[in-house]
This record gives sequence, C-alpha cells and structure tokens, in this order.
Amino acid sequence: MEAQRKLLNSVARCVDEALSGIVAGNAGLVQLEGHRVVVRSDLGALKGRVALLSGGGSGHEPAHAGYVGAGMLSGAVAGAVFASPPPSSVLAAILALWQGGATAGVLLIVKNYTGDRLNFGLALEQARARGVPVAMVIVADDCAFAQPGKAGRRGLCGTVLVHKLAGAMAEEGRPLKEIVAEVTEAAKGIGTLGVSLSPCSVPGCLPSFQLPPGEMELGLGIHGEPGIKRSKVATADEVVKTMLDHMTDPSSQSHFSLKSGDSVVLCVNNLGALSCLEMAVVTRSAISCLEGRGVRVVRVMSGSFMTSLEMAGVSLTLMQADEERLRLFDVKTTAPAWPNLSGTDLSGRKCSKKPPEKTSVPVESTKQEGPLSDVLRKVLEKVCADLLRRQEELNALDRAAGDGDCGSTHAVAAHAIKEWLSSHVVPGCPGQLLSTLAGLVQERMGGSSGALYSLFLTAASPLLLGRDDLAAWAEAVHAGTEAMRRYGGADPGDRTMLDALCPASEELRKLSSVPSAGGMAALQKAVERAELGAESTRDLAAKAGRASYIAAERLTLPDPGAVAIATIFRSVLVALGDAE
Repeated sequence: MEAQRKLLNSVARCVDEALSGIVAGNAGLVQLEGHRVVVRSDLGALKGRVALLSGGGSGHEPAHAGYVGAGMLSGAVAGAVFASPPPSSVLAAILALWQGGATAGVLLIVKNYTGDRLNFGLALEQARARGVPVAMVIVADDCAFAQPGKAGRRGLCGTVLVHKLAGAMAEEGRPLKEIVAEVTEAAKGIGTLGVSLSPCSVPGCLPSFQLPPGEMELGLGIHGEPGIKRSKVATADEVVKTMLDHMTDPSSQSHFSLKSGDSVVLCVNNLGALSCLEMAVVTRSAISCLEGRGVRVVRVMSGSFMTSLEMAGVSLTLMQADEERLRLFDVKTTAPAWPNLSGTDLSGRKCSKKPPEKTSVPVESTKQEGPLSDVLRKVLEKVCADLLRRQEELNALDRAAGDGDCGSTHAVAAHAIKEWLSSHVVPGCPGQLLSTLAGLVQERMGGSSGALYSLFLTAASPLLLGRDDLAAWAEAVHAGTEAMRRYGGADPGDRTMLDALCPASEELRKLSSVPSAGGMAALQKAVERAELGAESTRDLAAKAGRASYIAAERLTLPDPGAVAIATIFRSVLVALGDAE
C-alpha cells in the first residue's frame, strides 16, 4: 500500500509552509520568528486585557491559527502533524503575549490530549516561574466513550466554541480569573461526536486505519484514533440520528445532557473531505432531528472548523446556550476562520417562501382532445420508452465526454412526460402539445438539456397551431433548431446535439418543398440524416458544451446529446408507422 498523494512541496516542510501561507494571506496575523507560533499583528491592542493562547498538532486546519484575531485567540502554537507543539514554542508564545506585563495575563485553552496537557502545562509552569499570570482551561468534549477511563474525554471541535466565548470576554476586558470560571463552566455544556467514512494519513505515511468499503466508524478521534463502533454506511438522516442518540444517552458518563425545550448552538464540522453538498444535507438532518426532539437550535455553524487532514467524515458539536453565552457567541471577531454568522434565533424559523405568481411555467392541462390526440399520445409513449431503454447507454457515452448523466437527464424528462400522460388529455393540436411539453421539460428536466429542449419546443409550437402538414412541421423544427443555435451558442460541427438535429431539419425543409413528397417518406429521410449526423460526431472536435473541455483524443464515441436526438426522431417514425 502506498502513502496517499498530497499536494505538498515537502513532507518535512509542509507545516512551516502552511503556517507561512496562512500568515501571508491574512494581514491580521504574524509569525513569531524561530517558532511555529502565529499571533495577532496588533498585539498592542491587547494592553490591559487577557491574552488567549491555544494550539496543538497541525493537520486540523483551520484550527488553531485560523482563530487568531480580535475577539478570539491572541496566538496559536502549531506542532508537527498530529503532534503536540514543544514547550519551548508554547513558552515563547506566552512571553510574546505577556509583553512584559502589558497584558492582564495569559489563558491557555488546551484540548484534552496527553501531549498537549504535558507540553502546555510545562510551559505554564515555566512562565509562572517568570512571574507571568497564566492559567489553563482543558476542553474535553468527546461524547464517544461511555466510560472514558483515566485519560478522560478527548478535546474535539468544541474547543473552537470555547475560543469564541473566552475571546469575547477577553475583548470586553474581563479579568483572567473570571474568564477561567466562565469558560470552564461553559465547557461542561459542550459535547462532540464524530463519524468517518474513510481514514486519513499523515504526510509521508500510510493511512492511520483501514475501513472496508461501505463501512463507517463512529466516535473516532481527530488524529485517526479508533472509535467505538463500525457499521454499514447509512443515509445522512440515519447517521445523524445515531450520532445524536449516542451523544445524549444518559447511561453514558460522557453524554451531553439534552431535553426538550433546551436551546443549543449546533456546529456541523467537516473532518476534511466531505463535499459542501454532503455537509448541507447533514446540517439539514441535524437541525431536523434536534427540532423533532423539541430542542431549539438557536445558532448553526456548518463548515470546516477542526479537521483531520483528508478524512471523509463529520462531527456534531452541541453547546447549551443561555442568553449570556449567546451574547458572547455573537460578538464579532476578525479571526479569519470564524464564519460570518447571523445573530438571529434560527429556531422555528420559516425556511421557505412562495414565489411571486406567474414566475413558474404553467404546464397546460385543459387543452381540447382532437383527432390527433391518440396518435400524439402513442408518439410520446414511444419516445419515453426508448429514452428510458437507452438511459445507461447514453450515460456511458456521456462519461467519456461530460459528467455521465445524459441518459439520466433524458430519463427524468421521460418519467415526467409519462406521469403527465397518465393524468392529462393530450391536446389534438400539435402546437398546444409542444407548448405544454416546453413547460414540462423546463420545470422537470433541468440543466442545459432542459433549457435547450424547452427553447426548441417553445419556438416550434406557434408554427403548429391549427396546422399539421409537412411544411408546418418542417418550419417548426427549423424554428426550434435556430432557437437552440441562437441561445446555446453551438453550430453544426461543434459535436453537440445539433449535429443530429440540423441535418434532419434541413432534410425536412428540403422535402417539404417537393409537392409529391409524403410525410412518412420525408420523416424517414430526416431520421437517416439524424442518425448519420450523430454517428459523425465520433470524428468531430468538441467546440461547445462540457465536452469542449476534454482532450480531443479522448473523445472517440458519438456525442450522447446527438444520439438522444436521433433516438427521438427514430421513435417518432416508428410510432407513426405503427399508427398507420
């Protein structure tokens, strides 16, 4: 097994270069020369106030340097990846913040890990020996273990909330003893639990543990320490419920006390590699689950606050929130990693709003049935059936040129049309039908394809109001095609659906001007041109759409959009032939 790839210059220099990058990108931060210590660039503003110092091993970014700023930490000390910082650097940071007595003391906020307690503790004793008024608060918010043992509960993401409360009090000029008492009490009302879908790996090393495919680990630490239970990966709702059930289980010595009517701050913390989409889903699940228990979720943080390198996982942190803690929580800070949160109570807030009338596209449903209704229904049923049948084929073609969802997108439209057919009369006027379908695909199909098909149908429909002859259909297809070209920006030869649609349109227009041309014969020719056009895209360089960003040598299959168009034309031909 190889060590995981990471975008670094050097394993040996990665921590130093990371700190350098954090400082270089934030004017409010400077680094203490000779140490992995970041402090506020305006230390003079701390005169007469308590300075706050935290830190720990690297790999948890943005913790802790990202929380240095007015209203939060005064400084942060970084160790090697997942290793406690040396006491010499902690002492140097304490002395820099003490400024020879300019500040009203230094408070150390430390996560409950043996290395951190030892190294920060040693530096504290050394600083006291030099006459520095310094105190230490240990944060132990882990809710994983029912019986934590002598080492106690681990310090996790709840530490960040302690930074915020202590920082707000320090900014107000509160004395060291009072801050220690207040945050010590607040820390008792904070609980955290994590779950992981993958391990992480220290740069240059193998992953910290192995998880079989399809499994997740509950209660692991932020350094990749084993958790309490492994189980099959479940849905976000189920995972969140499991986490909250475990966190609040009163039979556990580490449980977070929670009852109906309580007010809490919720922190949904990305452990490193979850997508923003997944984080939003988990956040929704957590809020919903808590509110379902009668808990008031008054503030929500969702993002990366204390990570574990590239671990794919999430932790949930809850903090009991009274009026004073909320006030401190809401005090503004310049710390770069703290989110710009609203001070509004989120509990019970209505999260949706009806759009203004007439903004949604109506799907017409009251059109009059006519002689063509039955054949038009059969055509639509055939088109839908064939698109669904070729869904995976179209997806496979799209994986080589895009995001692999062309078949699925067309399947969404097919299902929407089938659903509509099951409960509506098909209008006998082709123009009215195309207008209805335009609204349907716009609302249900989505994406670029939905817009393009809706443009085509919208532009084509007026030319078929009260008409059903070959010339009208030819002009309608032409109008729809031109609308696609005008707004989509593509042309024939660009390796798009137009490479099938344009030849078919041209064939219909050409044959419609021939008096002896029959409708079915013209359609047969148009289908053949569409299929040849789709096949020709194998040899075309993409100049529009997502495929235009793919190297030409990788595009050896037909364009999926063009294949879909050819499929639709062939379906129409077959359905009309069967209806004769």
